[in-house]
Amino acid sequence: MEKDTDQLPRTGLVRAGVPFDPAKLGKLLNSNGHSGFIGMSYRDHGPDWVELGLPWREDLVGDPETGVLASGPIISLLDNATSMAAWVSQGEFRPQVTLDLRIDYLRAAARGKAIVARGECYRLRRTMAFVRGLAHDGDPSDPVAHATGIFMLVHGDEWAADGRDRAIRAEEK
Repeated sequence: MEKDTDQLPRTGLVRAGVPFDPAKLGKLLNSNGHSGFIGMSYRDHGPDWVELGLPWREDLVGDPETGVLASGPIISLLDNATSMAAWVSQGEFRPQVTLDLRIDYLRAAARGKAIVARGECYRLRRTMAFVRGLAHDGDPSDPVAHATGIFMLVHGDEWAADGRDRAIRAEEK
């Protein structure tokens, strides 16, 4: 198998310092890990925002009587959308750590409707990315949940290169 130097297909890892392409990473969302299990998908992006989708599925329902989605998948959707927004704002993938991520639920999601989350990086500093996001089930003016957060940006080419080397060695086994 030929190695893609920007993205490692089996692990889904992205190399630090390489331009970040959310559409390319979005292809991995539906096939790997937790995001793939819940059916998260890439929808669109701009210079400081990313939009992701989540289908309504019976196995993601938190209350069988009402059909309301569990909170976990919506949290994951907002976390991923805001994380990816920080990367598109930087123009490249860089490791980051969640310092704070607050999710406020405004109402229950409608039964049978997909959820759309749009994450935005509204302030980028040398060591921090400030983000916000909104999840809705069809009408952005009537959101299901709102998110605000701060990601600490990890700068350290030695750390990033070491992590990539470990990922390549793991793939070769």
